[in-house]
Amino acid sequence: MRFLCVGYNAAMIAPSLAVRTRIASLAVLLSLALPLFGQGASEVEITAEPSHRLILQNDDVRVFYVEVAPGSATLTHRHHHDYVLVSLGASDITNAVVGKPPAELKLQDGETTFVPGNSSHKVRNLAKTPFRNVTIELMQDEKARNSPPAKWDEERGLHVLEGGTQDIMFVRDGVRVSEVDLQPGGMIPQHHHGGPHLVVAVSDLDLRSDVVGKGPSEKRLKAGEVTWVPGGFTHTVMNMGKTQAKFITLEFH
Repeated sequence: MRFLCVGYNAAMIAPSLAVRTRIASLAVLLSLALPLFGQGASEVEITAEPSHRLILQNDDVRVFYVEVAPGSATLTHRHHHDYVLVSLGASDITNAVVGKPPAELKLQDGETTFVPGNSSHKVRNLAKTPFRNVTIELMQDEKARNSPPAKWDEERGLHVLEGGTQDIMFVRDGVRVSEVDLQPGGMIPQHHHGGPHLVVAVSDLDLRSDVVGKGPSEKRLKAGEVTWVPGGFTHTVMNMGKTQAKFITLEFH
């Protein structure tokens, strides 16, 4: 069995069947279809959209922290790459893909979905609280489609851990996406990371990592922070906090 983890040598940032059904529906509503029209004069690149703040970029991912004030809207912006969206807190929005009527979406805290790229859209926040999310663009999506990477040993499944769960939700573009929930004192057993992974903190985290050959280290993270962790190490992870720890992990070969 392969377990996911959080590592500490880089700078930081469960669902049931019903939730998985929500994820599939959300992906359809967010992507809908390719725009009926080309890029318009009022459309901007995602890097120029004021609500999107770039927080991490490398050859594999481009990560944005997104915040839209109550009653406000983003500019119409374009996603050239496939992406994964992680909602931070419950929200109520309308999503208007170019060439399609707006669709209302109600998202739950930590709800995570894959959205095909090569589309443009505008999001309006209908709630009385800010709409926050972490958007992760998959920079190697075209390469993965043209030359699919090796399959994972497991691409779907729910694992009961010692004081928590690990839910492998989906694999897209060769990237394995999972949700980990750890109760206070909960632990991910010893496991090895051959490749890198990205961690998105859904809740505030207070974690201890015991890396083989290096000993323990602690890391505290705030909700919405991310970290890119190179592979090549073996360790365990424990929730040292007094509240539930929830995070999303994207694994790369």
